[in-house]
Amino acid sequence: MNRGLFLSELLGAIADRGRQAIGLPRPAGPISPEAMRRLCASLLSGKGEASGVARAREILERWEGLDASARLGFLHMLRDSFGVDHARLAVAVEAYRAQPGEGAALTLHAAAEPARQELLRRLNLAPGGMATLVRMREELLGHLADVPDLGVVDTDLRHLLSSWFNRGFLLLRRIDWSTPASILEKIIRYEAVHAINGWDDLRRRLEPRDRLCYAFFHPRLEDEPLIFVEIALTRAMPATIGELLADGRPLLDPREATTAVFYSISNCQEGLRGISFGNFLIKQVVEDLRRDLPGLTDFVTLSPLPGFARWLAGQQGDPAADEALRLVAGDSWQEDETTRRQATRLLPPLAARYLVEARTASGAVIDPVARFHLGNGARLERINALGDLSPRALRQAHGLMVNYRYLLDDIEKNHELFAAGNAVAAAPAVTRLARASRAAPARSA
Repeated sequence: MNRGLFLSELLGAIADRGRQAIGLPRPAGPISPEAMRRLCASLLSGKGEASGVARAREILERWEGLDASARLGFLHMLRDSFGVDHARLAVAVEAYRAQPGEGAALTLHAAAEPARQELLRRLNLAPGGMATLVRMREELLGHLADVPDLGVVDTDLRHLLSSWFNRGFLLLRRIDWSTPASILEKIIRYEAVHAINGWDDLRRRLEPRDRLCYAFFHPRLEDEPLIFVEIALTRAMPATIGELLADGRPLLDPREATTAVFYSISNCQEGLRGISFGNFLIKQVVEDLRRDLPGLTDFVTLSPLPGFARWLAGQQGDPAADEALRLVAGDSWQEDETTRRQATRLLPPLAARYLVEARTASGAVIDPVARFHLGNGARLERINALGDLSPRALRQAHGLMVNYRYLLDDIEKNHELFAAGNAVAAAPAVTRLARASRAAPARSA
């Protein structure tokens, strides 16, 4: 029996018994904000486990029935009514100052925790509670730009979700053509890099022996993938996505492959944004592949540059950038042979500068995909002009793609250097391209 399903059914039974024990009626009709606040307060003050599960279920069922405005009001309530007890905290601070020690420190720590953290922990006990809390954070993230003071609620949710979704709880599963259709439908829907155009396209990515897909799952979310990676087994590092996804391409015996290409990594749950799974996923998959296919010696990516076009547009006044922007200004520049040739010469050095040198105001590498792979210890290996000519890639990166290489002996060193000072590990050819983009004036081919 599915362990996640068993746990969900068990919690449901406990909730039903708890509801009967405390005389809690089934949710019916709308609920006022004050009644919702009282329900939350009663959950915090209650001691019994069965009644607690019942109340948690009641709150989450009520939350699911709220409209968008009322859900926003619920988030405001979490912020305003279930924060830190400042009077209690002040007493704990004075006690610690008067007599520092482990006991006083623990009391201070407990007093500093907002009440909503314990409320959220108890809500997580309800059947389906974790999935609902993930959806709740997804809604919260959608409001942060307009209501930044909800950030304190997000901090608490993210803290708890980071604990509940740590690597020790995650299950790695192979996704193939025999995987249940309910999961395969989600793979199609969640694919975030190279759109899957229906079942036939998905089959081409999963069924051949030289194509693989792995996903992380959590036992409490049953059949909801958290993140998945698509892999092509090849004999060389690819330069274009077309050669990996082409219909009718020649198939390769996995035993003859030397290279594993991670060509798409998709996060599935917006409510878990900022909670890192990808680094664990890649490392676990590399370990499994090395065990099952010892002929694999090279682990690389074929990755997008989602921020390059926006960055390039901000470089106006730089001769090379101005020339490149002039070339790619039209909607169909890639269809003209002369323009393609000129863009192939001008764009990669500028992209090398973007990846190696460009920084945010806080000093971080600008490109989010670069931050992910470099932070995992990969090396920036190669920049490929005309790597992806899909409308999205042309819009975001003028068709460029990047290879990052995971050199197993250098991963830890690269990771430490990047973590310490955003140092970009790059192949010599890429470093030369970055230098050339600043040194050489633009010229016409």
